[in-house]
Amino acid sequence: MYTRRTALAAAAAALISLATAAPAAAARVFNPDTSLWEEPSVVAKRNRRGSPIQREVVAYETKLKPGSIVVETSERRLYFVLPEGKAIRYGIGVGRDGFRWSGTHRITRTAEWPGWTPPAAMRKRVPDLPAYMPGGPNNPLGARALYIGSTLYRIHGTSEPWTIGQAVSSGCIRLTNEDVTDLYERVKVGALVVVRP
Repeated sequence: MYTRRTALAAAAAALISLATAAPAAAARVFNPDTSLWEEPSVVAKRNRRGSPIQREVVAYETKLKPGSIVVETSERRLYFVLPEGKAIRYGIGVGRDGFRWSGTHRITRTAEWPGWTPPAAMRKRVPDLPAYMPGGPNNPLGARALYIGSTLYRIHGTSEPWTIGQAVSSGCIRLTNEDVTDLYERVKVGALVVVRP
């Protein structure tokens, strides 16, 4: 009788343990760039540090029209071209080795708190990825997204500001949520995007 009661108590304790652990695991935030699930509290704590690269207006000579975007991948900077030889310079995160690209496209769409459908190739690399993630603070695309041509790439926000200045993404250009919101207010659909190596 004692053994049966002990076994039942152990089974009940295991079930309670699983029941309390499952919601915690389900609440984790997936980072597709590092293939890790993180606790939202850890992400929130990191967010307080902000971007290591501050947004600023700088001198910037170019023949591109105001409203154009230039991504200088090697600098880890994005320039939004202003009139009179100026630009707003933002710190960015770029593609890691094997995921960098360059080219000239146009912004074809913009979205606030976009949902995310991971590409098939990414889901093959990271089988635990969901087929779709609704928009919101835990979504890897962050607060805003600017869709680049017919590519799979976007200029988007991130809730991981410590990755700004790093080469960690799967090809997208990421800014802090604050910076991407600022850029989003300035960019028009049809704007030229030049991504340089």
